Amino acid sequence: MNRSARIIAFAAALAGMVFSMSGCRQLEARDQLNKGVDAYKSAHYEEAIGHFQEATRLDPTLPMAKTYLATALAQNVVPGMDTADNVRTANQAIEIFKQVLARDPSDVNSIKQIAGIYYSMASPSNPTTWLQDLQNAKEWQMKVLAVDSKDADAAYTIGVIDWDIAHENLLKALQAAGFNDDGEGNVKVPKKIMEPVAEQNAPLVEEGLKYLNMAIADRPDYDNAMSYLNLVYRKKADVDYGHPAEVKDDLAQAQKWSTDALGTRKSNEEKKNKASTQGGIVMDQNGNIK
Repeated sequence: MNRSARIIAFAAALAGMVFSMSGCRQLEARDQLNKGVDAYKSAHYEEAIGHFQEATRLDPTLPMAKTYLATALAQNVVPGMDTADNVRTANQAIEIFKQVLARDPSDVNSIKQIAGIYYSMASPSNPTTWLQDLQNAKEWQMKVLAVDSKDADAAYTIGVIDWDIAHENLLKALQAAGFNDDGEGNVKVPKKIMEPVAEQNAPLVEEGLKYLNMAIADRPDYDNAMSYLNLVYRKKADVDYGHPAEVKDDLAQAQKWSTDALGTRKSNEEKKNKASTQGGIVMDQNGNIK
């Protein structure tokens, strides 16, 4: 065999060895992935994380490995806890979901997961990061709607976040002056306190109403969205401070949505119970079988 033929034969043999080794690693990676899924289903999240990490190491191209790893990490995030370990876990999950999105920008599950992590980490007891976490959560929910404009949960969550921020703005101003929120427009609070709050909260109230109404338009029996429309209209009463007719209308709208929420929730429970007693399939508001 001449020299050129030997080189070609060696290269072919080497390629075969590499392919064989690659195939073995892929099989090992899938085995680790399956073990991780089993651990996750048993709520052994730390164990699941280890298996998913190993699957990703063995085969970085393995479909779903990064998604599963990020999901398991997200499951380990404790809502509202700002310890270094918890924040690190949250950031790791977010970063891996972003890697998934770099490959598939329309992966709405990863977008929702990132939004959910930011929202779960937001806590008024940690004012340093609370507002930024909520803003990040809102930004990512907006991205969900960019992919699926009919996602009622994303629209609802934006409305909830707007109320969270507006409510905190009001409480800070009232408590600093020795007042409590009466939930009725706070008409007895001095003008110098309420007018700056009204200006600060007006865009949040407008946006909150827009997205909560959007959620109900897409899901007419969304009782939680109705409950928050009640709350946001009460914040609108604060925004309309100094205009008695508008405040009266805001409170009437708030009461209407409160009543609608109670009635719709009762109806939803009756439908659920009826389906259960008849042995039918019961689905939650997201369309998942319960």
